[in-house]
Amino acid sequence: MKLIHGRNIYVDSCGVRLGQEVDGFVIQVMDEIGIDLSEHQPKTFEQLEDSFYDQIITLSPEAQHHALDMSAYLDCEVTFWNTFDPSLTNGSRDQRLDAYRSVRDQLMVQIKRKFPRHGLSDI
Repeated sequence: MKLIHGRNIYVDSCGVRLGQEVDGFVIQVMDEIGIDLSEHQPKTFEQLEDSFYDQIITLSPEAQHHALDMSAYLDCEVTFWNTFDPSLTNGSRDQRLDAYRSVRDQLMVQIKRKFPRHGLSDI
């Protein structure tokens, strides 16, 4: 989202489990499109800096349930993009990287569809 919209839209991300580090495959496939996550520190819903949201997009059933509970007292839209967990992929390094690339690319399509860049050339 930040690659497409920069600072025009405030965006933050989190996971549902504390203590997980950024997956090396994620770092590699995001670096391929110019996003450096090597210094990224994952956080949970509880660690988000803001407490007001217009939109929450979840990628797993567990995150969806958590977001619905959290948004019960907020006026925000919660959207579920059921996303395959590429860390479950078995196979060679190249096969695993391809699974991560597929998820990255599918999410990019969904982001561009949901949050188009009006009046700007496509990335």
